[in-house]
Amino acid sequence: MAQHGTNSSPGTSNGPAQEPRYLYGGQAVIEGVMIRGRRFYSVAARRPDGRLTSMVAPLNSLYTGAIRRIPILRGGLVLTETLVLGIKALMYSGNVSMEEEDAQLGRCSIAFTLGLSIGLSVAIFFVAPLFAVWVFDETLLSSETAATAFLSNVIEGLIRLGLFLTYIWGIGLMPDIRRVFAYHGAEHMTVKAHEANLPLEINHIRKFSTAHPRCGTAFLLTVMIIAILFFAVLGRPSMEWRIISRIIMLPLIAGVAYEIIRFSGIHQKNPLVRLISSPNLLLQKLTTRQPDDDQIEVAVHAMNTVIAADEGRPLPQEMCRQPRQSMISSKNTPKGLSDSHRDLVAKLCVKQSSSTSGVLEVPATPHWVMY
Repeated sequence: MAQHGTNSSPGTSNGPAQEPRYLYGGQAVIEGVMIRGRRFYSVAARRPDGRLTSMVAPLNSLYTGAIRRIPILRGGLVLTETLVLGIKALMYSGNVSMEEEDAQLGRCSIAFTLGLSIGLSVAIFFVAPLFAVWVFDETLLSSETAATAFLSNVIEGLIRLGLFLTYIWGIGLMPDIRRVFAYHGAEHMTVKAHEANLPLEINHIRKFSTAHPRCGTAFLLTVMIIAILFFAVLGRPSMEWRIISRIIMLPLIAGVAYEIIRFSGIHQKNPLVRLISSPNLLLQKLTTRQPDDDQIEVAVHAMNTVIAADEGRPLPQEMCRQPRQSMISSKNTPKGLSDSHRDLVAKLCVKQSSSTSGVLEVPATPHWVMY
């Protein structure tokens, strides 16, 4: 999660460093990186033959509207947006890795995948610990007192936290996931270089660590910790009501966690804030790896693409390299997009190629962006 700025244009690999106008964020995907901007998001991925490919698409107005400015409520919106964009970016990068970029993901597929992801996450990390702690309730904590109810809820929370950390550690043992974690590191380093007003060049990006205070992993860890505090004081009702409470309170917990991460990201110069956020940075030793230069190149490409779209500057040439007369055809425009997105990018490219200034006219509306 990152706060927008109001300064002049950021530096890129093609020019001197200037003050960044916005703080960008993103996610690592299969052999690539997704960057979310203020009006657009982009995905850059490496093909099996080593070539770079990328896409850019506008953000849904739902994610940039009034709810984005309402504390607590925006946390649930940010979480939903992260999941939706993450699924789209993963599908695109997966198609690139299998050289099937023409495959499109429909709304029903996105809704099903999103629902399945949320359902499994809630079942594993919020419902399953309840059944695990039931053993303690029936044996060691059988007495019905406020102290035992509190202890039962704390044990449940610790089991949940243990499951989460074990999951993160376990998937990090997989070679393919380790590469995703390296792209995760490349994304963090590139974002930090941009926030430091440095040109997006490898020698500058290498100066930064792979940990970032606004990382999505930090958000999830904060959710787990806040959940312990929330549920610890709810007593010990029936199992049915405990399950229901875990589900219906999740948006509120996510909202509080979002505000905490947002606050800590803005006030990183405060020693106390840095101390409190240190567990989040330590956890990223599990979810990031040191990237190679090729992986950093992918992150830079994604960043430059979305900045260009956001600020009305020309898109990277490969996004508009098709012959002008065929630009509107969905077969020749950047692949991996829906028909409406293909048409938008195609028209922007046509406008760019026919304009003396080469500037894309994109409205600029400031708002908070998710990292």
